[in-house]
Amino acid sequence: MAKKLKLNSVAPNFSLTDRRGKTLTLSEIDSRYVVIYFYPRDDTPGCTIEAQEFSVMLARFKRLNTSVVGISGGDDHSKEKFCRKYSLKVPLVSDTDFKTARSYGAYGDKTFMGRKSKGIIRKTFVLDQDRRIIKIFDTVKALGHANEVLQVVKDLP
Repeated sequence: MAKKLKLNSVAPNFSLTDRRGKTLTLSEIDSRYVVIYFYPRDDTPGCTIEAQEFSVMLARFKRLNTSVVGISGGDDHSKEKFCRKYSLKVPLVSDTDFKTARSYGAYGDKTFMGRKSKGIIRKTFVLDQDRRIIKIFDTVKALGHANEVLQVVKDLP
């Protein structure tokens, strides 16, 4: 069963590698807010839409002193190929053993086209400067999600 994080709880720390093999650690991100979005798989239609939208809006998030990180399974090579194919700018990191996704409650039972499986569940978290969870998107539709998250960040103090 997936863990259920609550608002105002401290987000689990993680250290995961990006497409270049560089380690990204949550506690070392130097921004006022952090958006962590979990997506099921590199180079699939919905995940591509979501990553492209976050990439296009990345400068807007940065102007609001907000870092964005996408997390899914797959390895660094998969991330590199995905980023290169679609000119993605948003940092994507590999959760190959799904430990981070499990700690955020973003891994579990899924149904797609009538087939049941286990995997990463599309979910997004907004964290404050103390890395406390201030917004959870439990139900995410890829199209338009980056803008939805940006509107939430814009409304923060």
